[in-house]
Amino acid sequence: MKQHKEFFITNFFEKSKIALNDSKKAIENDSLLTAHNRIYYAVFYSVISLGYSKNFITSKHGKLMGWFNKYFVHENKIFDKQLFKIYENAFQNRMESDYSFTTELDKNEVLSNFNDAVFFIETVEKYLKTLDYD
Repeated sequence: MKQHKEFFITNFFEKSKIALNDSKKAIENDSLLTAHNRIYYAVFYSVISLGYSKNFITSKHGKLMGWFNKYFVHENKIFDKQLFKIYENAFQNRMESDYSFTTELDKNEVLSNFNDAVFFIETVEKYLKTLDYD
């Protein structure tokens, strides 16, 4: 079981880094709608990794977000509320970018969101390195 758990944690965290890299390229190419999508998925995949580390498995975005907030921010105080705000903001930005017809994006704001995602993922990565996957 330990090998399977590590495999999923590693695999989803790698997907997180790929999505983050994709968002950087999208920003460089002024594809800001795509950048917001990839920023969100970079955060989402890293939280899926956290879920596997705690035997919480879901593909439902709202359920995962609620669990992250409850488990990591409020109950166990592993992460600061700032991390949840980054996650929530990334989700809202993705929803607007993917589903709104009138979204106008500012490149500096998208860069700020990208930097928040980098911080989020680095924080999650540091935490994951402290775990023993029994």
